[in-house]
Amino acid sequence: MKVLLSSDQIQARIVEMGKEIAADYQGREPHLVGVLKGACPFMTDLAQAIDLPLTLDYIAVSSYGKATKSSGEVKLVKDLDQGLDGRDLVVVEDIVDTGLTLNYLINLLKARGPRSLKVAALLSKPARRLVSVDVDYVGFTIEDEFVVGYGLDYNERYRNLKEIVVYGS
Repeated sequence: MKVLLSSDQIQARIVEMGKEIAADYQGREPHLVGVLKGACPFMTDLAQAIDLPLTLDYIAVSSYGKATKSSGEVKLVKDLDQGLDGRDLVVVEDIVDTGLTLNYLINLLKARGPRSLKVAALLSKPARRLVSVDVDYVGFTIEDEFVVGYGLDYNERYRNLKEIVVYGS
């Protein structure tokens, strides 16, 4: 498999993203909501790169199943443990592909009354967008290739790779 992003590249960009988020939320306490399972490594590293008090929670949705392309149908698999009313929310995603999952999440979470809602995504794949979504903090913009590693999987495999690689190449 071809390495698309090395561990060093990923970590350097996450540090930059953490500084951006800390600057934007100075004097506030952001509530990070990681999208399971893919965003786990990114969420952990990003939270450590944000030099502010913050809180964490996780939500799980599914749109892929065992395929390499989104089914287009999004379902909630695990809900949040905490309320969002009046909080400054940062949704942490591994990848924004079609935009369908993120659009679903934004609508679901906005209905719960956060004071603000922004999105941090490690990867953005704009060539695949079916729905326009705002991503406030983007780690890397990538081409339309199926990638795994650093939390991203194919059939629950490869999440443990330290780098992001193009699957099947």
